[in-house]
Amino acid sequence: MAVKILIADDHEIVREGIRRVLEARPEWQICGEASNGQEAVRMAQELAPDVIIMDVTMPVMSGFEAAEEISRFPASSRVLFFTTHDSGSMAGTARRSGARGYVVKTRAAQDLIQALERLLHGGTFFDSPTYTN
Repeated sequence: MAVKILIADDHEIVREGIRRVLEARPEWQICGEASNGQEAVRMAQELAPDVIIMDVTMPVMSGFEAAEEISRFPASSRVLFFTTHDSGSMAGTARRSGARGYVVKTRAAQDLIQALERLLHGGTFFDSPTYTN
């Protein structure tokens, strides 16, 4: 059974890059793409993805606000923030919003796949030089 992944980022080039990286894994299926937080919430409810890779800073509704709403859904979508913000306080806010992980875009090559695998196995991913897991 394929793992369903929703990508939510306001930059099309970032969504395309994530999609290309994830397409190398045949068991992972991109079930949708959202360009703002409100779309991410709607699509999460409609598609019930296993994981949502979401940016923090998006128009209409922030990633944090979207994650808080998504965490109230009966489906167990796990939110993985994928952001430019490398800060312990932001990672703490991510945890409080209900996210299960936090990956800084500058560490994508090292961390994105590992973070997804950890979330899919029931864990969390908050690794960074700035904060600890």
